Amino acid sequence: MAAFVAVLLCSNIIGPAKVASLWGFTFGAGVLFFPISYVFGDVLTEVYGYARARKVVWTGFVALGFASFMAWIIVGMPPAEGWDGQDAYAAVLGQTPRIVLASLIAFFVGEMVNAYVLARMKVWTAGRWLWTRTIGSTVVGQAFDSLVFYPIAFYGMWPNDLLLAVMLSNYLIKVGWEVVLTPVTYRVVALLKRAEQVDFYDRGTDFNPFTLKS
Repeated sequence: MAAFVAVLLCSNIIGPAKVASLWGFTFGAGVLFFPISYVFGDVLTEVYGYARARKVVWTGFVALGFASFMAWIIVGMPPAEGWDGQDAYAAVLGQTPRIVLASLIAFFVGEMVNAYVLARMKVWTAGRWLWTRTIGSTVVGQAFDSLVFYPIAFYGMWPNDLLLAVMLSNYLIKVGWEVVLTPVTYRVVALLKRAEQVDFYDRGTDFNPFTLKS
């Protein structure tokens, strides 16, 4: 959970407002690290089940909300006389309310969908073919994340062609990361299942995302 929250905070505070370009490929810089949070989400749901993963998602949501609130307060404080770093500080950490709102909603929706799809697929596949549910849940969850975040955060601020290009490229990068990290996910899942003696199946689980009941 600690690693999940750390990755979430860094990728949402440091990366979302910067558009980068490498080899003619345009993408949001935070996308290079944000998908790691989905890998953690996959591991948590696969081993411990949807209910416990849901609690971790809520923890991340609260942490992200607090970090955004803290940044808003500190950026808004009057700078001391003689300190000339306010403009640079505000440019880096002064996220607009739209970006904060988009980050919070997209994260919650995307992670909950990801956990739900993986939990359902685990029951359907009787625990076989882990790669199908880690990749499949990411395909669906990241689609929701991208479709929510970019229009809320940047529609009307960026040209539509740039918005669509970044949304599509970021989605492909996120899914690609999941595919690349699948062998790592296999190893971590196997290690945790052996160490914890847990392999939870979500049969009869309450999938309401707004409850914290186990």
